[in-house]
Amino acid sequence: MPTSAPDSPQRHRLNVEDYHRMAEAGILGEDARVELIEGEIIDMTPIGSRHAAAVKRLIHILSLGVGDAAIVSAQDPITLDSHSEPQPDLALLRPRVDFYASAHPRPADVLLVIEVADSSLAYDRDIKLPLYARAGVPEAWLVDTEAGSLTCFIDPAADGYRHAGVIKELGTVRITALPGLELDLQGLF
Repeated sequence: MPTSAPDSPQRHRLNVEDYHRMAEAGILGEDARVELIEGEIIDMTPIGSRHAAAVKRLIHILSLGVGDAAIVSAQDPITLDSHSEPQPDLALLRPRVDFYASAHPRPADVLLVIEVADSSLAYDRDIKLPLYARAGVPEAWLVDTEAGSLTCFIDPAADGYRHAGVIKELGTVRITALPGLELDLQGLF
C-alpha cells in the first residue's frame, strides 16, 4: 500500500550544535554574514555607512562609559537557547576573566543588547527583540538611524518587553543593569 505524502512539508530546525558544525565543515564560509534564529539560518543585511558609523560611535561611547563594569561586544554571537544564536550589533556583557573564550555568552551574561537599524528595522523590532525578551535579556535598545531615534526596551517577558520608551532628543541615558552609570548619547546621530 503506497504511503501518502504529508499535508505540508516539514521544516528541519537546526540547533546551535548543527550550526557550529556547518561552520567548522566550511559549509558556512568564515565571512558569511548569517545568524541562527529559531532554527533557521538567516542572511544578515549588508552594513551601510550610517549603520557602521552608529555602531562605531556606540562602541566609543560604551567603552568610555562602562570601563571595567562590562565587556563591550560588537557583532558577536550570543547563544540564547538551543535554536537561536543571533549576533546583535552590540552587547554589554558581565565581565569575565576569559572574555568568553570558553563559550559564547548566554542570556544570564548579557546586560544590554543593541540593534542598529537602517534597512533592518522591522526584522530587528519584530523578530530579534521578542527573541531577546523571551530569553530574559534585561534590556534592549533599538537604534533607528533613519528616524534618528532610540527605543529602550526593559522588563522582558515571554511575549516581549513590557516597557518601551522612544528617545528622540538624545542626551543622558541610563542602563538598567548598571545603576549609577549614565551615558551621553548626544553625538550618536
